[in-house]
Amino acid sequence: MKPFDRKESSPATATLSDIMERHIDSYVNRFNILPDQYPVVTSLINCRTAVLGGRLLKCGACHKEINVYNSCRNRHCPKCQTVAKETWVACRESELLPVNYYHAVFTLPHHINLIALYNKRTVYEILFKAASETLLDFGRDRKNGPGGELGITSILHTWDQQLNYHIHLHCLVSGGALSPSGDAWIHINGNYLFPVKAMSLVFRGKFMNLFKKACAAGKIVVPEHNPKRCSSSYINGTIRKLWSKKWVVYMKKPFSGPKSVIEYFARYTHKIAISNHRIVSCSDEGITIKYRDRKKKITNQKTFTPVEFIRRYLQHVIPKNFMRIRHFGFIANRCKKVRLAVCRTLLGLPGELPPIKTETAKELMLRLTGIDIDLCPFCKKGVMMKKLDLPELRNLVKFNNIKLLMAMENP
Repeated sequence: MKPFDRKESSPATATLSDIMERHIDSYVNRFNILPDQYPVVTSLINCRTAVLGGRLLKCGACHKEINVYNSCRNRHCPKCQTVAKETWVACRESELLPVNYYHAVFTLPHHINLIALYNKRTVYEILFKAASETLLDFGRDRKNGPGGELGITSILHTWDQQLNYHIHLHCLVSGGALSPSGDAWIHINGNYLFPVKAMSLVFRGKFMNLFKKACAAGKIVVPEHNPKRCSSSYINGTIRKLWSKKWVVYMKKPFSGPKSVIEYFARYTHKIAISNHRIVSCSDEGITIKYRDRKKKITNQKTFTPVEFIRRYLQHVIPKNFMRIRHFGFIANRCKKVRLAVCRTLLGLPGELPPIKTETAKELMLRLTGIDIDLCPFCKKGVMMKKLDLPELRNLVKFNNIKLLMAMENP
């Protein structure tokens, strides 16, 4: 058994961790590992292995023992999102109001992709600000909107089904607004929240204004190692292209009820670029994934070389400590406690939020999978009990050779 204690996976059951472990060296021979990417790759490779420590469990009936290793808990790891997602869902369920909710999507044109890859934090911040201000301005408009403050939850995604770089923002918007005076709730009815053509124009204007300010402040840069893409000329050319394009803002019909809101939006909250169930096969020749063809409305497959697959995946790594789920309007963190209580009172609900349902890891796994994690996997009768803690074995870290350390120092 390897020091990682990870069972050998067959080509048909390969995971993202397996792909990283087998092919990261080939990737590093062609590309540099950036500082934000290094801990992600390390976490994926070491997740649920002896490197991160764990515990030794022993069955009280058949006395067999098994090692259970800790998860990495990295937000880019497909194995570690279930608990975080369920916790988020429980919190949002308690905050839902008995009103319609709308789903809006703001998409950036692909002409900005190269600049965004080198300036992720700045471009993503601008996207959040431009989209939220667009929705809030339309909400405050008394002539064409409700004339009050909306509640908005925004979630950043940077991928499509084939792992291409596709920057867009999913927004959950309340079907009503709190009046400026704070003494009335203004309902919004209809199949669509606001006209998307008008929203796209305002969104483009706000984004470009913020983008040009960032450029003037020196916050937007493009490396000059490619003479055809020197910073000033490339950025100016990109700005002209962005102004000439129609920007896409998509608005869906309102959800049928508060419960359907959470069930639907939970798909987007802690989703990563690709989950393990979409990986069909893995070999030295190629990685095959399945994806949804939205135009043909069918499920298809596509194969990449291992290096190309890793390149596509790593371009979706979010900068360290960057918040990809944000709240605006009357549910903004700075004022949510007070304003949400006001909204609830105006809608005939108690001002205090209902208690959040908490579950143990055992209860959560039993509800989601039907598996009792305390039940012995051998005799199916006894209860697994902790015999001792297993220490971390950081000296076994594979992703730590000199070539990779040099890549970290010279990204």
